[in-house]
Amino acid sequence: MGKDKLRKFREIEQMSCVVEPSSEEARKGLPLKGNWAKDQFSNDQGLVLELGCGKGEYTVELARRTPDRNHIGVDIKGARLWRGAKTATEEGLKNVAFLRTRIDWIDQCFGPNEVDEIWITFPDPQIKYKRAKHRLTHPEFLIRYRKFLKPGGTVNLKCDSEYLHGYTHGIVQMLGLEVEEAYHNIHEQISPNEGILFDVVTHYESMWLAQGKATTYLRFKLDGIEDAMAHWANFKK
Repeated sequence: MGKDKLRKFREIEQMSCVVEPSSEEARKGLPLKGNWAKDQFSNDQGLVLELGCGKGEYTVELARRTPDRNHIGVDIKGARLWRGAKTATEEGLKNVAFLRTRIDWIDQCFGPNEVDEIWITFPDPQIKYKRAKHRLTHPEFLIRYRKFLKPGGTVNLKCDSEYLHGYTHGIVQMLGLEVEEAYHNIHEQISPNEGILFDVVTHYESMWLAQGKATTYLRFKLDGIEDAMAHWANFKK
């Protein structure tokens, strides 16, 4: 492991905005589960998650824009989320935290109705069929998110992959979930005045834009997914 990564790991260990549970703690349920606002942020505000947050660009910018909500970036790569955590620490953003854990265990980290909104920004599309269950919008992940997402809460998917966008849109429609917005290329279909979708360009988005790739966006709700999943399971039998 490089010296720079080791330095970043040492630094985030000292940052109060970073939570690094052990694998056992994450699998069994965090003590913070259901108590993030009170115990981590010392308030009663709602939560917004960025899953697979990388360097935490959306987590930090959303926190700047909406100080009346708490924002948590989730990623397993400590050297990546170090950047967002360092920025939040330097700016004194009290409504920002970063959780270093696997998304597979995310439903053990948050309690029922604890989260208001989810952002998934430029995840690995996991193109190969055998990797389908690793897509962050696979039905098995969506049902996990519903365990802690409030009724009426939204999921935002912003990515460069037409494949993942189409796959997710298809899954959402198959399950009968509500789609609020869907765009195949935000830079051609939406006015740049739409705010957060344009004002934050992540590390990966800048790479894809330089290659001429379109940026897609999908916003949907998970209400009713439990019944839909039960029906889907019966259909597959």
